[in-house]
Amino acid sequence: MPTGRKGRRQQPRQDWTPLNMERLASLPRTIERRGVNYQVAHLSGSTKSYTCPGCHHEIAPGTPHIVAWPSDDGFAPFGLETGPAERRHWHTRCWD
Repeated sequence: MPTGRKGRRQQPRQDWTPLNMERLASLPRTIERRGVNYQVAHLSGSTKSYTCPGCHHEIAPGTPHIVAWPSDDGFAPFGLETGPAERRHWHTRCWD
């Protein structure tokens, strides 16, 4: 009688989680607007409120919105050197 592992069903791994596409959408990407390159990330929400520079109205906590900052044209990845100081939170409609 064979005693090999062939034919045995393998139990699914308990530590596996499906890929969250929403997290991939939040990765910054470079977009050019009015001759300036910006790093832009889509956020599904935040824990605090921000003022949109486009309409000067509040972006309420938990509201999906866009964060954008000028990039250094490849000098620093993701605009890390200017990002924290120049980062702005926009309503999606105001950014578009």
